[in-house]
Amino acid sequence: MQPTIRPLADGDLEAVVALSLAAWAPVFASLEGELGAEIFRLLYPDWRAAQAAAVEAVCTAPEHTVWVAVADGRPVGFVAVGEVDEGGPRAGEVVMVAVDPAAQRAGTGAALVGHAVAHLRAAGFELAVIATGGDPGHAPARALYEHLAFRPLRQVRYYRRL
Repeated sequence: MQPTIRPLADGDLEAVVALSLAAWAPVFASLEGELGAEIFRLLYPDWRAAQAAAVEAVCTAPEHTVWVAVADGRPVGFVAVGEVDEGGPRAGEVVMVAVDPAAQRAGTGAALVGHAVAHLRAAGFELAVIATGGDPGHAPARALYEHLAFRPLRQVRYYRRL
């Protein structure tokens, strides 16, 4: 059964932060594997605290529109959108999206991103943008976005301990 998608409510924030941290734990494990423990610790000394703060900031920023996917009376995912300057057509960005691991691979992520894209289209945007990592932990996100007809532009970012 597909969850219901509705606007974020004040009482949702704690659950959204918790599901996001659970969803991104494998991603940060992948990043540590790719970067090595030393560089990972430099970049993410406390990734959970940093990500919790980032989710809260995105969800409460007045320039973002945020929805939650609700199943069995609780949030199981969220998506946030905002405007982004791509130097050309009016562009909207899917700023952040996460799905509770227990609700993954059931269409929740596709429903959330599809809802966000429909909102951007209805708001008159000509281009939708979404970004994710190139590491193995982000492979499911890349597969979803490509399935939803987003076209990738590969970029590489390098790190070196000094």
